[in-house]
Amino acid sequence: MNFYHFARGVVASVFFPLYRIEVKGKEHFPKEGAVLLCSNHIDNLDPPTVGISAPRQVHFMAKEELFRIPVLGGIVRKVGSFPVKRGMSDREALRNGLNVLKDGGVLGLFPEGTRSKDGQLGKGLAGAGFFALRSNALVVPCAVIGTYKPFNKVKVFFGEPINLDPLRERKATAEEATELIMSKIAELLEKHRS
Repeated sequence: MNFYHFARGVVASVFFPLYRIEVKGKEHFPKEGAVLLCSNHIDNLDPPTVGISAPRQVHFMAKEELFRIPVLGGIVRKVGSFPVKRGMSDREALRNGLNVLKDGGVLGLFPEGTRSKDGQLGKGLAGAGFFALRSNALVVPCAVIGTYKPFNKVKVFFGEPINLDPLRERKATAEEATELIMSKIAELLEKHRS
């Protein structure tokens, strides 16, 4: 058993009962090939929650500050995440992300770039659109709904993959692609918030 599966098992054994995590839409998740997984961001616990909910290993792009924290930094790296410098163009992070997709892996992003202060979906950054257009990855929208209070329910919904071929064909901008991705996340949130 590799470290990722061990860590995932440990986190799942705590998170699923503590936050009563409910996962829907796994059937939409491609079983193989490159996937760009894009989710809303409401809490620092979203990455492990989305990671244990997804049926495949997710490589997250995470803020570089996490990698400087003793012990946690090593764990975050060992589960396949890589650092990104926030607020600037980070070529190495972009290259790492594209390599994950080129190798047929799952790249996890929170396109808003930071947590929502009020729980509402914020504006997406162009990075999500960049990865979507520069790869042949299927884009899976994801919605996380709930509050991370013990024994409250947190729900994770995976939507149907978004077809970005029309945008790739007409050489759309990264911003346009991100807008489409964010609209699909918004639809998921709207549909399941009730």
